[in-house]
Amino acid sequence: MQKDFYLTRYALIIKKIESNPLSYPQLEDYLLNSFEFQDAGVTSYSIRTLQRDIKEISRLFNISIHNKKKGDNRYYIERKDELENDDYNQKLLESFQISNTLNLHPDFSDFIFFESRKPSGLHLFYDLFFAIRNKRIIKFEHYNYKTKEKTVRKVHPLALKESGNRWYLISIDTKDKMLKSFGLDRISFLEVTKSKFRENYKCNLKEHFKHSFGVMNISGQNPEKIVLRCGKEQGEYIKSFPLHQSQRYLRETQENIYLEFFLHPTYDFMQELLSYGEEVTIEEPASFANQIKSKLKKAYENYERT
Repeated sequence: MQKDFYLTRYALIIKKIESNPLSYPQLEDYLLNSFEFQDAGVTSYSIRTLQRDIKEISRLFNISIHNKKKGDNRYYIERKDELENDDYNQKLLESFQISNTLNLHPDFSDFIFFESRKPSGLHLFYDLFFAIRNKRIIKFEHYNYKTKEKTVRKVHPLALKESGNRWYLISIDTKDKMLKSFGLDRISFLEVTKSKFRENYKCNLKEHFKHSFGVMNISGQNPEKIVLRCGKEQGEYIKSFPLHQSQRYLRETQENIYLEFFLHPTYDFMQELLSYGEEVTIEEPASFANQIKSKLKKAYENYERT
C-alpha cells in the first residue's frame, strides 16, 4: 500500500464511520470501492492495516474509534458530551486531505484553483507557535494601517487565532499589560528571544472568544442576543455555513429565514453583516440595528457625492 496514501485513508475512515458505524468487511468494501482507492490503484485493505490506522487517527486527531460495543462488531467513533477539539480536528483533517491529494497528483493545477488573494505572514507561524508553547518573550515590528507607521512591540505570546482567512497573534503587550491581537501579515523582523515570561495569565481565551466574532478585544462587554432576518436564499446559505457557533435557527416564512446569535456586536460582525447588503436585516437589538443604519447612510452619502 502506498506510504503517502495514509491521510486519504484516515479521512475516508473517519467520514464513513461518523455517518454510520460499520463492520470491518463493510468498511473494507467501502474503501476499496471509493474513487480515492481506485485512483491510487489500491486493491487490498487488511484488518491489521485498519488497526494501525485507528491508532494513528487517535494520535493525530484525538478521535477514538472502537468496536465490539454490546456484542456489536461494528466500528464506531466514541463521542463525549462536548468534544472541544472537533473544529480543530476537522480543519486539520481537511488540510491534510487537500495536501495529500495535491501530492498524489502533480497535475492538480489544471483542475484545482485556489484563491489568489492570500494574506502573508504564515512563514512566521511555527516560530510563533514555538514561542507560545515555551513561553518565550518575542519582539517584532508591527505596521498600523490607520497611522501608516511601524512600531516595535515586545509581547508575551498566548495564542494564534484565525479570522476572516487571516491569522492573528493574541498576546499581552508588555508596555501596558493589555491583551492585543496582531495580524501576522503586518509583523516583520520577528525575534523569539531566549527570555521566558513567568506570568500565568488567568484569561481563558476559549471563553474570551466564545461569544466574539473576529479578534476584537471585547473585555468588559457583555454578549447580546442578536436576531437576523435573512432573505430566503441567503438564509439557506448562512444556515449551511454558520457565521458563528452560537447561531440558532428560529423560524421561517415564505420570504425570510430568522436566525439568532448570542455574541458581542463588534465592528467585525457589523462588517460581516454589511457585506450581505439588503439580504440581511437586524431585527434586534435596536441599538445594533441603528449602528448599521448609520453605516449604510454614510455609504449612501459617499455615493451621492460622486
